[in-house]
Amino acid sequence: MVDNRGSGDIVAALHQATHATVHALAARLSHLELTASEQNVLAVLSAGQVRAVGELAAAAGTRPTTLTSVLDRLERKGLVVRELDPADRRSFLIALTPAGRRTAAAVRAGVAELETSALGSVTSAQIAGFRAVTRALTEVHR
Repeated sequence: MVDNRGSGDIVAALHQATHATVHALAARLSHLELTASEQNVLAVLSAGQVRAVGELAAAAGTRPTTLTSVLDRLERKGLVVRELDPADRRSFLIALTPAGRRTAAAVRAGVAELETSALGSVTSAQIAGFRAVTRALTEVHR
């Protein structure tokens, strides 16, 4: 067994896989005319729950300031609405519109289809290992 901890190979491979995934999703979802960031936000929102901007940013892996421009575009496309948070009038809640729910479902289906086709020969143990690595790398940022 080779131990690559600290070599940078894992981060480089994750970066390369991320780019390949973004390109594959762009091809599968080109008919939706969404950017990768827009696809990501819609995938997070696809479960249907209303989310605060900060919570959505954390779930999407982006900064709230970056998320603002993505939400502006999604709102102009009629896919999301921003509502004042009744518990904190300085904050907004983000919800999908009916068109947004349909588009988010298409994004989620495209993601699931990509995972199914790409991970057919990957074992459950390997997926668990990958999730452990990505969790550890995510925690570094927090």
